[in-house]
Formats: sequence, structure tokens, C-alpha cells
Amino acid sequence: MKKDTQAKNYRPVIFLDNSSKARFLINSTVATKETDTWEDGKEYPLYQVEISSASHPFYTGNDTVIDTAGRVEKFKARQAKKKA
Repeated sequence: MKKDTQAKNYRPVIFLDNSSKARFLINSTVATKETDTWEDGKEYPLYQVEISSASHPFYTGNDTVIDTAGRVEKFKARQAKKKA
């Protein structure tokens, strides 16, 4: 094996889904600035994500639209304007 091929920053990280508030503890090399305490009482780096398997419609089976930038409303307005 080649030397120094493994990432040096590979450690457990808490991923927080902002949509559903679900939390996952998985290994990652993602850069973080925040920390949080996990269920085992230990403190880990925290990384926030907008969507995960806990909130994505494909995994949850819910037909919901998560629109943080108002894109759906803009699209509907353009379509209504074209029909008129």
C-alpha cells in the first residue's frame, strides 16, 4: 500500500438535518467549526445539512417540497403569466 493515502482528518462527526432536526453520527473528513454532544456524552464536531435521508421525500415517502429560495413560487408565477 502507498503511504499517507488515508485522510488525516477522518473522525466521527455529527450531521444535523435542519429540515427534520434528525442527527447522525458518522465518520467524515468534512471541515467543521461547531461542536455538539452526542448521546454517549462525548463532544463531536457538528456539521449542518439542509436535507438528508430523514427529510428527503424519496426516503420518507412524503410528497413535500422543501423550497428555501422561493423557486417554486417563481416558477408557478411564470407559468401563470404564460397561460394568460
